[in-house]
Amino acid sequence: MSETPIDSSKRTWLIASGCAGAVGGVATAVPFVSTFQPSEKAKAAGAAVEVDISGLKPGEKITVEWRGKPVWIVKRTPEQLAELPKLDAQLADPKSARNPAELTPEYARNEWRSIKPEVLVAVGICSHLGCSPTEKFAPGPQPSLPDDWKGGFLCPCHGSTFDMAGRVFKNKPAPDNLEVPPHMYLSETKLLIGEDKKA
Repeated sequence: MSETPIDSSKRTWLIASGCAGAVGGVATAVPFVSTFQPSEKAKAAGAAVEVDISGLKPGEKITVEWRGKPVWIVKRTPEQLAELPKLDAQLADPKSARNPAELTPEYARNEWRSIKPEVLVAVGICSHLGCSPTEKFAPGPQPSLPDDWKGGFLCPCHGSTFDMAGRVFKNKPAPDNLEVPPHMYLSETKLLIGEDKKA
């Protein structure tokens, strides 16, 4: 039986074209796979947003955008947490009983309005006319705030004040507490804003 001679130039051409095809396949697959990621438009429309809070220190706040709204993530200090139960008599809705389906998920209907006591997640939009309150975390007398201020948020538009759990004080224009968006922890330091059900 005679052996067929190997055409080395044909073999080199086959290997080269096979490699080029593989590179082209990968180049085509990468953009295709990336289409499964939510677009900026989809994120703005409501896609969940993942947030790393590992660098957040007690007394600090970060803001992320979800559905075109600012969402605050605040790491409260032990002192700020200790003041929350003392404020109930001054608040319009201390137990978050008003509009719970819209404003406070079941897992946040507690004194802290949060899953973990030290981490508040709230939409930073006043329930009065949609202004964005400013942080006033330092306790004590300050302009537009009571002398016994314990820390929280002030809406500069019409003077509504909120405690460190986003609960509105009595006799203010804002009718409701700040909204707590659906959220869940993916790990100790990763939050998912906009989703709260495990698949």
